[in-house]
Amino acid sequence: MASGLIGRKLGMTRVFAEDGTAVPVTVIEAGPCHVLQVRDAAAQLGWGRKTPARATRAEVGHARAAGLDFAPQVVRSFPLNGADVTLGATVTVEIFAAGDLVKVTGTTKGRGFQGVVHRYGFHGGPATHGNTRHRKPGSISPGTDPSRVIKGKKMPGHMGAERHTELGLTVVKVDAARNLLFVRGAIPGSKNGIVTVAKQGGKSRHD
Repeated sequence: MASGLIGRKLGMTRVFAEDGTAVPVTVIEAGPCHVLQVRDAAAQLGWGRKTPARATRAEVGHARAAGLDFAPQVVRSFPLNGADVTLGATVTVEIFAAGDLVKVTGTTKGRGFQGVVHRYGFHGGPATHGNTRHRKPGSISPGTDPSRVIKGKKMPGHMGAERHTELGLTVVKVDAARNLLFVRGAIPGSKNGIVTVAKQGGKSRHD
């Protein structure tokens, strides 16, 4: 089967381990996803359902080729890692098990236009003695040479609403009956935000 799933973030809670330890987890409603296309070493999965008025004819036709009578809301591709996948098959949370390492990709919360103190953690200027540059960035470029602001300079601007991948998270619990994954720790985005969960090798960030 494919190495990942599409889903949405439901929120955070906690579960208790056998020794009574409270484990903070994020609950993800993952899948079921339908295989829309298989090519090279990747499988294209679809999740959710678009209303007919919002689906284009191309999207409907692409889904019909996989045996679906509706266009999925979200489409993503995942590597197969040598597994066999059938066009039109359904992928569920059962591809994961407790203890698996996963990486979760989502869109971070949008913070709007922010200054350098909030955006980059600048300390700001002095707070007393008549000072008026409490949260200003300070000097932003050299003078005569090169007489311009260097590219990539940390300055005020739009913060958040960016694609981010959290690595090395551990699956604590799998609820196949409700299509739920309980992943230890926090993941990007707000409640009901669309995320992808994929298997990952290596070491957990909680070890």
